[in-house]
Order: sequence, then C-alpha cells, then structure tokens
Amino acid sequence: MSNTLTVAVVQQPAWPDKVQSLALSEQGIRNAVEQGAQLVLLQELHATHYFCQFEDPALFDLAEPLDGPTGQHLAALAQELDIVLVGSLFERRAAGIYHNTAVVYDRAKGRVGQYRKMHIPDDPGFYEKFYFTPGDFDSARGEGFTPIETSLGRLGVLVCWDQWYPEAARLMALAGADLLLYPTAIGWDPNDDGEEKHRQQDAWTVIQRAHGVANGLPVLVANRVGFEADHSGVGDGIQFWGGSFICGPQGELLAQGGEDVEQLVVQLDMARSENTRRIWPYLRDRRVDAYGDLTRRYRD
Repeated sequence: MSNTLTVAVVQQPAWPDKVQSLALSEQGIRNAVEQGAQLVLLQELHATHYFCQFEDPALFDLAEPLDGPTGQHLAALAQELDIVLVGSLFERRAAGIYHNTAVVYDRAKGRVGQYRKMHIPDDPGFYEKFYFTPGDFDSARGEGFTPIETSLGRLGVLVCWDQWYPEAARLMALAGADLLLYPTAIGWDPNDDGEEKHRQQDAWTVIQRAHGVANGLPVLVANRVGFEADHSGVGDGIQFWGGSFICGPQGELLAQGGEDVEQLVVQLDMARSENTRRIWPYLRDRRVDAYGDLTRRYRD
C-alpha cells in the first residue's frame, strides 16, 4: 500500500427517480476524480430518496440484486475511471430478505466485496427494521465486521447507524482495516430547535472522530443533504444535515462539508496510522482478558 492515498467523499441530495439520483452521483464521482481521487465514497442509499420515513410494502420494489442496474453502473464507472468506488444499494438478496448494503468496486476487477448493515434503527422517521434484514456475521466468509480487500488497501466499511457503536469500528481495526468508511443518511426533525440540532450533529461528528482516535485510523463519512418530505403525510420530513467529513488517525478534521452538494478531496498520509499507534498504543494495552461481559446485553 502506498504511503499516500487521495480519497474523496461525495455529498448530494437524492430523489425517488434513480436515474436522476445516479446522474448526480456520477457527476460527483467524476468531479472528485478530476481532483485526483483514487478512492471515492458515496452516501447511504444515494440512488433513491430516503424511503424509510414510513412503512409501505410497495417500496420493496426499489430493491435490486447486487449486480443489478445500479451495481452495473457503478462497476462500469470504477473501471472507466480506474478508481476504487464505495456505493450503496437497497439490496434484494432473496424473496423477503432485503439489506442496506455498501458495495465496493475495484477498478477493472468489478465488485470485490459488500457490507450489509449490521445495526438497524427503528426510530420516528427512520423505520429501517421494516425494510432491512441485519447483515450476517461470518468472518470466514468475509461477512460482518470484516475489511474488504482492494488494490488501495483494506476498507473497513460500515453503514450509518453502525457509526454509534465503537465495537464495530474496533472489530474492523482488529481485522486489519486501513481506513474506516461510513456512508450515512442522517438529519434533523424540522421541529428541533437550533440548540438541539447543534447537539445532534456535534455528537455525530465527535463519535466518528473518536473511532479514528481509538483505532489510529483515518475516517471517511458521507452524508446526504436536502429536505425530504414524509410522503405518508404522518411525519414532518427530514432535513439531512450534510456535514460529511474526512479525519486523520488522531481524529483531526482534514475536510468537512456544509449543507450543499460538494466533494471533499484529501490526500492522506497513510504512514501516520503506524506512527500514531506507536505513540498511542491503545491496541497493545487492551485488557482482552477483562472484557468478556461486553458480549452481554447488560450487566445485572
């Protein structure tokens, strides 16, 4: 793996029309590559609107197989542009089994791996348990918290709600990930006041930067932007806050987006992970003999 790696995060809105949404994704990818990006991360479910604001069985028709039209389009882009590309799919794995899946395409190799979201939320406006089956965990088969091997290094790809769980990032690091990547779709309730909005977004940024610190790894986070209405008429919609960012292995912010369409492009010094782990040897000092209760729901 080279000591330098130019990475990019694409931030965009999305619409119910897949063609329109994918065209905007492609434009962002091409803009990032023009700035030298070798690795490009797209946001969660970038090809569709965020349909999980309400429960509707008809919306399962949005799902595709891994190598369906969206997957083929992304694979072709990765090959044409000679990049590693991390996209996102509403995956139809089998009848009645659907996943929220991040997919990795490596240049001319096509699809080299996928990660199916493990932690599935079920909150007002984020009714994902209705739509998504949690991913499996089988490290021998490269499933669950297992880095995906690419020509640019091992990618620790996680998805959105996974970002709140330090265990997920740690397991990726312990399996040899070179970077942590989080495609995301998160935003505010329009009824939240300014202080609450600030607290939520600040917590979201801090915890992911902390995963970088705790594991000595760079972190890439891609979020969507724009307001999306709840078409059921029950909720008030979601204002996706953007704020996509890239940070280094000490949690230092290297680039951060606002609330508009943009691409963040950063050249990472990958040797810094080794240097950081030498001065902050958290992995060395872990008391693995004392952590058995972490596999329990609660200590009572």
